[in-house]
Amino acid sequence: MILRQFTCRALITSQLYARIKRQQHFKEMAQPSSDLAAFRKIFSEANSIAIITGAGVSAESGVPTFRGEGGYWRKWQAQQLATPEAFSRNPSRVWEFYHYRREVMRTKDPNPAHLAIAKCEERLSKQGRTVTIITQNIDELHHRAGSKNILEIHGSLFQTRCMSCGHEAANYKSPICAALEGKGAPDPKTDDAEIPVQYLPRCEQTGCHGLLRPAVVWFGETLDSDILTRAEQVLDSCDLCLVVGTSSVVYPAAMFAPQVAARGVPVAEFNMENTPATQRFKFHFHGPCGTTLPPALECHESEQMNV
Repeated sequence: MILRQFTCRALITSQLYARIKRQQHFKEMAQPSSDLAAFRKIFSEANSIAIITGAGVSAESGVPTFRGEGGYWRKWQAQQLATPEAFSRNPSRVWEFYHYRREVMRTKDPNPAHLAIAKCEERLSKQGRTVTIITQNIDELHHRAGSKNILEIHGSLFQTRCMSCGHEAANYKSPICAALEGKGAPDPKTDDAEIPVQYLPRCEQTGCHGLLRPAVVWFGETLDSDILTRAEQVLDSCDLCLVVGTSSVVYPAAMFAPQVAARGVPVAEFNMENTPATQRFKFHFHGPCGTTLPPALECHESEQMNV
């Protein structure tokens, strides 16, 4: 499978996308449809639905995406900080960045798109139908909205991993360590805190005290093999796929929906703009996901509601 050829997180390039298209043997397709009734009919008949979500969903909750023009924390873009090399060079700066992101999430809530997905999953599960969320987001907003069947392919802001013993654990402390309190301001005029490494988040396992890092998949790192395998299984078996708020420029996630489309399964894209993959999909619904998604996923007239 093509997913197994690209298991490291990275930004997709035009050359790589051309290679993917050649390997997938994509057929030329007509312009994607925006016919909601046609989508709803397919939706009403689907038994296994995969929903792939990206930063655009979180952006509608006011979560910074660190993408595009103005997408900086201080003077760095995310791909300059979210790497093993950046953490090795300056763990204090990287922890300031993630501390800022963790604290921001305490002020944000799931939006109508998150809630529509969660309600759809709950409703369809009572009918013996499955909805699986495959998300690139690390903010846990899908969890907070009430979704259960979630594959977080890039990890979570609220998980840590020890650099010494490898122990992973949920961590919702605010601040995550005393030295980071009041740190992490995104203003480009803010100086680095330069926190000594011994005062950064440390492992609490008996006898360890190793340096903690965010348990997220950084650029250049390999995705968790178990999660990737489960995602492949979902994508191989789904009979409808939704792509919600993703730019389709970070792989391997950028190849998930095109892989599904290549085997003839309807794919519907919900996004503010066209993406490199838009022409490969059956449907494209333009606009904010919080506006376009709820009517697409609401109860269909043909559904037998379980009370």
